[in-house]
Amino acid sequence: MGARPILVLSRADVLELLSLRECIEVVEQAFRLHAVGRTLGPGVLSVPAADGGFHIKAAGLLGEHAYFAAKANANFPGNPRRGLPTIQGLVVLIDAQTGEPRAVVESGSVTALRTAAATGVAARALARADARTVTIVGCGVQAELQLAAVAAILPLERAWVLDVDRARAQGLAARARERLGLDVQVADDLRKALAVSDVCVTCTPSRHAFVMAADVMPGTFVAAVGADAHGKQELEPRLMASSTVVVDVLAQCAEIGELQHAVAAGLMTPGQVHAELGDVVAGHRPGRTRPQEITIFDSSGTALQDVAAAAAVYEKARRTGRGREVSL
Repeated sequence: MGARPILVLSRADVLELLSLRECIEVVEQAFRLHAVGRTLGPGVLSVPAADGGFHIKAAGLLGEHAYFAAKANANFPGNPRRGLPTIQGLVVLIDAQTGEPRAVVESGSVTALRTAAATGVAARALARADARTVTIVGCGVQAELQLAAVAAILPLERAWVLDVDRARAQGLAARARERLGLDVQVADDLRKALAVSDVCVTCTPSRHAFVMAADVMPGTFVAAVGADAHGKQELEPRLMASSTVVVDVLAQCAEIGELQHAVAAGLMTPGQVHAELGDVVAGHRPGRTRPQEITIFDSSGTALQDVAAAAAVYEKARRTGRGREVSL
């Protein structure tokens, strides 16, 4: 019996088939399945390289259809100078019941969508429902989707964007004003922006804390997205220790997320983390409980999100005839 052809799905296919709002819903369901033990993994393998690095993230979801996915991503921050994306890679989607390969999917688009989607899921549980203002730190590819994800969940009216490259921040502000209908301004002073923000999203490659405990106002929701490898850091450990912290996957965040620095500083133990996001969306643990509470989502990025997004793209591609079939 011959093997079934696999589907090759491009970046254009992903962006055409999966909206950010749809991705938020499938990612939330992936976290919910994890909370009730209906997942495989997740696991991660990181391999450093000169001027960049590689990681492989893998997990399975045992939902209505069972899928396993392994994502191999390369991250080379200097690539834009070469005219190349910073993040490139592939997601291999496999039937988790039979082991049959189903699809190979361009991973940069999947990574961007699912990362922003997780912030949307966390914002729904951890931000104040009346949050109107947001600061986005870091204006690369991820920033635009992060802002859109928060705007999809909260009644935003105003946003501030900051980047070491002011022109890049100005470009993001102009696009977001047009696409989201928000008042989006470039900020020059992070401290001043945080003083009037209900939400802060950090999505940078930083290896030093720049969001400090003294600058975050009571009631703020912080989504820390940049720390996804050893040494990467955006938040002061004292801020982590004094806030309600929710992680995507506890063991992974203790190893490569913001939590690694709070633990190394002796200010937190993994046991002091409030919850994994799956436990919150499944109703096993509360999300925000007080208006003045500072909540943090430590988003290290998990293959649970990758398999959810890739499976959603694959199933819609099969229904609509998108993609290219290849026999191996």
